[in-house]
Amino acid sequence: MAAHCEGMINARLDAGNEPESGSFAHSHGPPDTSETAPAGAAEGIELPPVTGRPFLIAAGGTGGHVLPALQIARELSRRGRSCFFVGTERGLEKRLVPEAGFRLELLQTGALKNVSAARRLRTLLQAPASLFAAEAILEQTRPAAVLSLGGYAAGPLLVMAVMHGIPVLILEPNALPGLSHRWAGPFVSWALVGFPEAARFFPHGRVEIAGIPIREEFFALPRKEHAATFSILITGGSQGAKQLNEAALEALPLWSKSGTLGRLRFVHQTGGADYERVRAVYASHSADASVAPFFSDMAKLFAEADLIVCRAGASAVAEIAAAGKASILVPYPFAADQHQLRNAESMAQAGAARVVVDREWNGERFVKEIAVLLKSKAILATMEDAARKQARPGAARRAADILESLAEHARIRPVSDI
Repeated sequence: MAAHCEGMINARLDAGNEPESGSFAHSHGPPDTSETAPAGAAEGIELPPVTGRPFLIAAGGTGGHVLPALQIARELSRRGRSCFFVGTERGLEKRLVPEAGFRLELLQTGALKNVSAARRLRTLLQAPASLFAAEAILEQTRPAAVLSLGGYAAGPLLVMAVMHGIPVLILEPNALPGLSHRWAGPFVSWALVGFPEAARFFPHGRVEIAGIPIREEFFALPRKEHAATFSILITGGSQGAKQLNEAALEALPLWSKSGTLGRLRFVHQTGGADYERVRAVYASHSADASVAPFFSDMAKLFAEADLIVCRAGASAVAEIAAAGKASILVPYPFAADQHQLRNAESMAQAGAARVVVDREWNGERFVKEIAVLLKSKAILATMEDAARKQARPGAARRAADILESLAEHARIRPVSDI
């Protein structure tokens, strides 16, 4: 079934052209130049020779899927194992994966939930072609195992991997798994979850809590001594979050009127669209603020912050836990299956965060939440301790260990009890 698709893909790759709009998969990223140069070598790290069959990684859409997958891919590269990614045109993987030096295969597929009827129909009509293309990719790469962190491309790839008996490892970053992972749950060889609430979707004895792969520097941040000036880091991710921006602007005159503004310092990542407006309002109130569309060294900003105000994507929550930071989480209200709300609720139940739903997050609420924390360093310390207890270092290494065990048909022993 896949032979025709595979030939079609190879022909276009050899020609160096992207496929026409009617074809179903194509590749981005550096070509395989030698057996001794695994993908990911672009980071300047001396890597061992490639050994064994490659691993195929499905991770797409948001940074919460792609960035942890890249951490795992880098760990595998350091071990001399090669990786290929599968994603779609629409997700962050289209840019981030080739930039990291890994090859990316693209499927034409899309969403089934939280979209219009027309978009859902288009996805269903694309399904047969995406399954053919997924099978072609499997035949091309002959992976030792498939790793999925979710995204639109995960569905077709997981279906074909299960049908062909290829070992599957799922790393579920959210408290509520997406549709593809819920479907594939009973068939996986092993599952790693970032939140204990997700474990029930996978077979008992084949699931463990391992955390979410993030940069190691977050785990190394020392505990901050809280000074008279209270530093608040506000970030809606690389694109910003309009509701977080609006609430901050509404709160500034309230703090100014009450005399509290002089006690506060702000570091605010606005995203590109709102930057000039937000910067101007901070300046008009003579606030102590560092405002930018995007900050590159987020770990440094975490270290300097007394409080993080952000959305509740899986990676953001994992970074907060690793850094041991108190947070106010405002979940993105349109996330699939409300998974950001589930992530935030898990942190709140642990005592590590305060959760405010998007429609209630405004300037007045912002002022009230900060007033509580300014009055009691004990509350802040309790939240920090609870956050640190949720941290799970070594997630990328654990995922790589399991993938190598699956490749060698070795027995896997869980490292955490569910």
